[in-house]
Amino acid sequence: MEKRIYKTLDWCHFRIKTTLLKCYKRFYFMKQKYELLAPAGGFPQLRAAIEAGADAVYLGLKEFNMRATAKNFTLRELSKASKICRENKVKIYLTLNTIVYDNEIKKLENIIKKVKDKVDAIICWDLAVIQLCRKYKIPFHISTQASVSNIESAKFYKKLGAKRITLARELSLKQIKKISKIIDVECFAHGAMCVSISGRCFTSQFLDKKSANRGQCTHPCRRPYLVIDLTDKSKQLKLENNRVMSAKDLCTLPFIEKMKKAGIKAFKIEGRNRPPEYVAVVVREYRKALDKKLSPKEIKEGILNLKKVYNRGFSSGFYLGVPTNDDFSSSEHGEQTEKKIFVGRVKKYWPKIGVAHVELLAGKLKLGDEIYIIGKETGLIRTKIESMEINNEKVKVVKKSQEAGIKLPKCRRGDEIYLIKSAGKENEKEVLKEIEKMLSKR
Repeated sequence: MEKRIYKTLDWCHFRIKTTLLKCYKRFYFMKQKYELLAPAGGFPQLRAAIEAGADAVYLGLKEFNMRATAKNFTLRELSKASKICRENKVKIYLTLNTIVYDNEIKKLENIIKKVKDKVDAIICWDLAVIQLCRKYKIPFHISTQASVSNIESAKFYKKLGAKRITLARELSLKQIKKISKIIDVECFAHGAMCVSISGRCFTSQFLDKKSANRGQCTHPCRRPYLVIDLTDKSKQLKLENNRVMSAKDLCTLPFIEKMKKAGIKAFKIEGRNRPPEYVAVVVREYRKALDKKLSPKEIKEGILNLKKVYNRGFSSGFYLGVPTNDDFSSSEHGEQTEKKIFVGRVKKYWPKIGVAHVELLAGKLKLGDEIYIIGKETGLIRTKIESMEINNEKVKVVKKSQEAGIKLPKCRRGDEIYLIKSAGKENEKEVLKEIEKMLSKR
């Protein structure tokens, strides 16, 4: 009888312990705060990222960053960007992640001294940059350019003082989980993937004398190629997909919950060369996914929205296994389902009546059209045209060279107006088919 009571008590104790553990885990994951890190190639992208819900942004100066072709920021502009971020309680990280030569160390040190109070951390991998960050007591994160792919490397950088590591893209979620127990890890969640994966590609350097490792990549991997018989150049083969080096874009929305369970603290969106509407749409969709567990219906809706902005098709990268032939793109100009066309500029705005004086410089606008308003101070606004006037008379269409008063949300002189149109590349049925294929990999 006594043994039975003890067994019952043990069983009850086990059940209570198990239930409490489950509740703790549920509570922990509910309360876990993930950082959503967005790209900012310029002020419109910066404002779009903040408005869409980014926790942090990463950006580059005119030098020493891996996106030299983006607009980027001057030191003076960095001060302004920092102020905007501080006002919105958004962290700001500066990328200094290119190869650095001896004759540049002095200039680099001068930059690091000047940005100390303007950024929350520097993203780097060169040991010279790391040493300078340590010297001036600036937090630093290790760039994906370091290709950290194992526990020992993670321990090494942690010992140097790194607060976080952006892991190599070649890792599976299982491998990431092990490293995440050593140090806070950041992983790419969405955006373009280089065929060279974590960088150090030399193709652009060989073909165009523009070093990808200095942020000057000319993207030769995105071009079509032929196979030529060098003994008889008249014999040429065009492959079924002749863009054999063009990787699809990464998209982790279908398996974002697995990403969370892998111990990833920061989810990074690639795209400092991408336009403001790309930043806004992608940040908004991943904000939803990080704040709660999405239903299958919500995931489908999210991917449909992601397909609207520039993409080369979607892939799960290395997270769920090694990529296959299906993870390479055949598109020449992207697979986005929407495109924007520049039509004009705002010449003046009257805030009391909510009307903009717009000069049309190309194309035409008509009632019911959806447009983007993009500006350095305005950021990005998507809206529909509901009222237009020329010389105080209501009109349905405004054409090139005409000027009109258009009812618009608050914007500013110099803001650019873009007409949003269907790209006519994929219908919804084809997109849904692709989404089902993506979801089946989960």
